[in-house]
Amino acid sequence: MLHGETSIQEAPMGSVGPLQIVLVIVVALLLFGGRGRISSIMGDMAKGVKSFRKGLADDDEPKAVDKEDLVDVTPKKDESKVSS
Repeated sequence: MLHGETSIQEAPMGSVGPLQIVLVIVVALLLFGGRGRISSIMGDMAKGVKSFRKGLADDDEPKAVDKEDLVDVTPKKDESKVSS
């Protein structure tokens, strides 16, 4: 062997080895597994997007409000702090 050479041959860039295949399989099982936490989170996320789109599709007309439901939020005058 010459100086600087190694006995291990280097694989060309972009080649897929067994370690990469195992890693991809593990990630796929975590994301799309039967009863995993991540798959349930993705399902909940899909339900949220669906309800958001449904909310956007609803009519934009405001709903009727009863006067009984309204609350008076105007501040009352404090007679003790009125300057003369």
